[in-house]
Amino acid sequence: MKINALLLLMAVVLYSCGDKGNDATPEDQVPQKPVLLFPAQNSACTPALVLSSTQSTVLLTWDTVKYADSYDVTVKNLISGQLSTENTVAPKLLKTLERSMPYSWFVVAKSTKTTAVTISDTWKFYNPGPGAVYYAPFPADAIAPAIGATVTAADGKINLSWQGSDPDNDISGYDIYLGASAATMVLAKANVTDKFLNGNAATSGASYYWRVVTKDAKGNASNSAIFNFKVN
Repeated sequence: MKINALLLLMAVVLYSCGDKGNDATPEDQVPQKPVLLFPAQNSACTPALVLSSTQSTVLLTWDTVKYADSYDVTVKNLISGQLSTENTVAPKLLKTLERSMPYSWFVVAKSTKTTAVTISDTWKFYNPGPGAVYYAPFPADAIAPAIGATVTAADGKINLSWQGSDPDNDISGYDIYLGASAATMVLAKANVTDKFLNGNAATSGASYYWRVVTKDAKGNASNSAIFNFKVN
């Protein structure tokens, strides 16, 4: 009887060990973070094919992601704000885009074995138009306060910071507009050469709106989206 009990125990142990080795949990199969390849960050890309004076195709590519079965690719026109998302099973997508326009894009890696997803960084690129040599800056992004954030004003002052970029790397300065509504924003300071503007007056309980105009050495300029925050 003791021998039979021992054999039974060994069989249970071996069966349990075999189960652990053969079955991966969903958490083990979460896709890794996609790494974008082309168009490169803050670049003027080379179209795959020029379709007309207003449209061309651009081949978006990224590294193959372990455990990913498909990818959602989101492209945003940074002037109109229009978003487009398409799904693909390959680590590439041929996209028809308007020419002479700046875009941003990111990739979401998905797996049929888990609901968890991973998201790439967001990159910007410029899709050039006919005869384009110089490019307008990309619209600036808000860093702080974050869009829609509620913040504390130290001594009745608030600091603003942003991120600007340009395909030609020739940004000459920033004009900062600030106001209590989107319609009443006024120029807070022109030709800022830093990427921050400190010491802006702010009232507790009030909401504020601001935007950044990015200018380059060729006389080109781009308007950011309108950002907003509230002071507690």
